[in-house]
Amino acid sequence: MPDEPLRPADEAAAGAPGTGENVCPRCNGAGHIDGGPCPECEGTGKITEGIGGA
Repeated sequence: MPDEPLRPADEAAAGAPGTGENVCPRCNGAGHIDGGPCPECEGTGKITEGIGGA
């Protein structure tokens, strides 16, 4: 959703052109690390990143 705030690992806002959703590389999509929420994805297990390449 475009109105969601950016999480620390997000490269762009959700829905931005040239981006897509991926699993968080830090927690491998689990959403938590050591019994607490992952600081990179804030517990969602997902991040928004650029797709394609240049």
